[in-house]
Amino acid sequence: MAYKIFFFGTSDFSVPSLEALLDDPRFTVAGVVTKPDAPIGRHQTMTPPPVKTMALENNVEVLQFDKVKTDETFNVLKQLQDELEIDAYVVVSYGKIIPQRVLDLPKEGAINVHGSLLPRWRGASCVQAAIAAGDEKSGVTIMLMDAEMDRGDVLAQKEVEIGKEETGGELHDRLAELGASALPDVLFEYLEDNIKPEPQDHSQATFCKILKREDGKIDWSKSAAEIERLVRAYNPWPCTWTEWDNKRIKILKARSPLNPPLIKGEAMGIPEVVEEKLFIQCGDGKSLEILELQPEGKRTMTAKEYLAGHR
Repeated sequence: MAYKIFFFGTSDFSVPSLEALLDDPRFTVAGVVTKPDAPIGRHQTMTPPPVKTMALENNVEVLQFDKVKTDETFNVLKQLQDELEIDAYVVVSYGKIIPQRVLDLPKEGAINVHGSLLPRWRGASCVQAAIAAGDEKSGVTIMLMDAEMDRGDVLAQKEVEIGKEETGGELHDRLAELGASALPDVLFEYLEDNIKPEPQDHSQATFCKILKREDGKIDWSKSAAEIERLVRAYNPWPCTWTEWDNKRIKILKARSPLNPPLIKGEAMGIPEVVEEKLFIQCGDGKSLEILELQPEGKRTMTAKEYLAGHR
């Protein structure tokens, strides 16, 4: 007899995990809870979350709550629990804080897949934070949930090395697949009472915030190495950017050379051309080579293409 699961998720990170549970005969996904449809893009077209699309394609009932911490939401989930006798909730990148009384509804509680090696990088931007900090490793943590953010006891962790040129988007996708590959077996073994949850060492916890578009503005007083990591970490979201001639320019790819050219004068944050390459001096006196950028209102281009039209 398959275990009955309710899946909470919203973003692209959630999709591989939902797919893994849908494909595993040990589980029945009895319902999906996701955030409401949202306006996306220049034309603000109402768009369903990726998880909703997958759920409907597999004939799974979808619930979308504007707020989770209301009596109305609790009563709906409580009624479904009484009717369906759900064994566990699985939460992957849902995007809302779930109150304890909701987490306590299923027989065996709630299990979360988080994109970091907890207790390092609790919070919403854990993938970007690992790259920005220069971490050599990242991974996924599968844990029990409580009302506190990312503090639950650990069921399993899977580790990967971060590539020296890896972007936030690339690591995000790798970790989404890593979590999905580990989730079914870990969940099954937990429900079979074959895994003993291990408490986190809360004294070692580090935290990251919810990123906004403005967080991508480059502070050129930082070192070249720091900015290079931010360029990778924030690609594709929120994307690093700067302003030249009162126009916003996205910096999509950059390199911190081992032997950067010396730029004379007070040139921090100002683009300079050296040997047909584009450099910007940073706060540590070293220069960052810009490899790929996107001027406001224009297409993405290499630095060479940009220089051809912006001497």
